Amino acid sequence: MTENIEEHHINPWLTCLPTMAAAFMFVLDETIANVALPHMAGSFSVSREESMWILTFYLIASGIVIPMVGWFSKVLGRKTFFILSIVLFTVASGLCGISENLETMIFARILQGIGGGGLLPISQAILMENFKPHERGKAMAVFGLVIVIAPIIGPVLGGWITENWSWPFIYFINIPIGILTIFLAKELIYDPPYARKQKGVKTDGFGFFTLSLWLLTLQIVLDKGNNADWFGSAWICWLSAVSVIAGIAFLISQILNKESLVDLSVFKDKNFLIGTAVQVVMQAVLLASLAILPQFLQSLMGYDAYKSGLSMMPRGLGALLAMILCGTMANLIDNRLLVMIGLLCIAGGSWMLGGLNLQISTMNIGFPNFLFGVGLGLAMIPIITLSMATISNNQMTNASGLQNLLKNIGGAFGTSIVATLLSRGAQKHQYMLIQHLTDTAQPYIERVQAYGSMFMTSVDPHTAHYMGQHTAYNLLRQQANLASFIDAFRIFAIASVVIIPLILLLKNLKKENA
Repeated sequence: MTENIEEHHINPWLTCLPTMAAAFMFVLDETIANVALPHMAGSFSVSREESMWILTFYLIASGIVIPMVGWFSKVLGRKTFFILSIVLFTVASGLCGISENLETMIFARILQGIGGGGLLPISQAILMENFKPHERGKAMAVFGLVIVIAPIIGPVLGGWITENWSWPFIYFINIPIGILTIFLAKELIYDPPYARKQKGVKTDGFGFFTLSLWLLTLQIVLDKGNNADWFGSAWICWLSAVSVIAGIAFLISQILNKESLVDLSVFKDKNFLIGTAVQVVMQAVLLASLAILPQFLQSLMGYDAYKSGLSMMPRGLGALLAMILCGTMANLIDNRLLVMIGLLCIAGGSWMLGGLNLQISTMNIGFPNFLFGVGLGLAMIPIITLSMATISNNQMTNASGLQNLLKNIGGAFGTSIVATLLSRGAQKHQYMLIQHLTDTAQPYIERVQAYGSMFMTSVDPHTAHYMGQHTAYNLLRQQANLASFIDAFRIFAIASVVIIPLILLLKNLKKENA
């Protein structure tokens, strides 16, 4: 299992340095640009909706590359591909920073996504291979600092850099990190025989085409579907049909083709299949919650971008505490128990966030977030370890690529679904509440009169009455929006609890492998 490290006298913990740095850059750039989008839109003289393509194309490009990591590793050698990916990601980051228009920025983000797509699955595969089974819990706890904390601190760091410097520096900071990572990867990473360049590897052109078409159309549908009224829009229907057909064609081709782009046989492994399914749901809850909580704080509580990002820090602190606990208890407690406790913490934190109102204090946001972070840390790392426990070393890169692809899709579905829940939920709650705003409802009449009396000193009675009605309606809309956020947080809690029984179906091979 660890012969590649032992034969070359390299401490396996040293391999954490380049792999963690590379993964950190990739995951951080998924969220760090979110709060800077208004500034970018102003710089490029485009609308906020147009600026969203800066995020979308990054996800599309990386999503296409992630499942192809195994194939690229065969063609180029895994270490070579890893280093080339870092080089491309670093150069593209520089191009993002110097972009002067939206077209150049999108091109640079596509390059950045292509370079970054391989970083996370390769980093995960290398770490899993280089540690003995009974040490993987500690290794993945360290790795979890990246995959859990990086997307949480992304908005905070992005907001601080944008406010104190300017938005290009959120990309420029990748350059020194990238250069250092390239040097560390060259010195500390070694390819075992099965990860080296192979001769005679055939190109699966049809698989590549259908994969690209599937992910491209799927991401566009998920990103733009809510704004376009989903299947009420003809072009969304057409793109959805193309995505379904391309996805089915890709899966069939990979099953029938002996020289396929990806090896789907890993899904025959029960631990991998169930563990991946659990991670998909967790990723959907994580990214959806990261998307709507700052939105809640900014739209209903009046927080600015930096302060709303900063409010997510307790989640990072909770995750950090959980990583420490996972590292110390990895060999003492059944990993399945840790995952179940983690999911319960996520559910508890989400349910507490579902009890918010507009008179809350900072503590009412901080503690549920902290509990949510503890849950993420306790659940995410053990479930990755369990899902890979029965995967052979020569399948590790392929399995990691497929797993991260599905997690990306899960995250996209999560953010898309929650966006629809918020918009449609607000409409539903407004329809239900507005039935109480009638001229025959005594509480409404009294409230309008009270609001109107506040305006009587500056306007005539008729105008004051109208302004009182308008104030009452604004409060109703505010409460309708609040109710839609509450519904979303409670759905997160329910989803976290529903997947707990799946954990009981996993095998824990810790004792056998120790």
